[in-house]
Amino acid sequence: MVLYLRRIVCQLLVKLLAVLFLILNLASCNVFTHPIESLPYYNSQDLTPTWDSKNMHPIAHFNLVDQTGKRFGSDSLIGKIYIANFFFTTCPSICPKMTKCFKLLQDSISTMQNVEIVSFSVMPRVDSVKKLKIYGDQNNINPGFWHLLTGDKSTIYTLGRASFFADNNKSTDTSTFIHTDKMYLVDNQKQIRGVYNATNMNDISRVLNDIKILKKDL
Repeated sequence: MVLYLRRIVCQLLVKLLAVLFLILNLASCNVFTHPIESLPYYNSQDLTPTWDSKNMHPIAHFNLVDQTGKRFGSDSLIGKIYIANFFFTTCPSICPKMTKCFKLLQDSISTMQNVEIVSFSVMPRVDSVKKLKIYGDQNNINPGFWHLLTGDKSTIYTLGRASFFADNNKSTDTSTFIHTDKMYLVDNQKQIRGVYNATNMNDISRVLNDIKILKKDL
């Protein structure tokens, strides 16, 4: 009987040690370095996610015009979460796909408070307020929470490159064309908290889920 009890105790100790070994290994792999429902920050040109909130990279202040002809900028987004992308109305390739995906986003955020969409035109010379209004009407875009923006080209391109890391070209030359299929999730503190493929329907589901996580902090 004593030998049997000893054997049982030894087996339990072996199992306990195995569990402790697994926990220590998981901890060493940084599995528990951030909460499960916590989004990373994107603060660098290579868009590497980090959970270190010390090195902040807020989106720079901007002031442009939307498809209704009204001034729209950073002050209009205070305290709000928004999804941003870069497009132009005559784009024949990725922009129609992005617009199609964003229409699904528009339908989903229409019932959410303090969530908006911002699309910056990278061809403001072509995309006048009138052109953006026509584009918005053709695509059933609601100007109440989906803003098509135009304005000074250098302002938009500097914002795209320096704030959103919209392409890998580090030059400040505004004659170099920006064309990207990325969309960015920006929190109510002007920080990028998610980067996605704006032509991918699966990423639309991802960004909607991430918005729910951010809204808990509003």
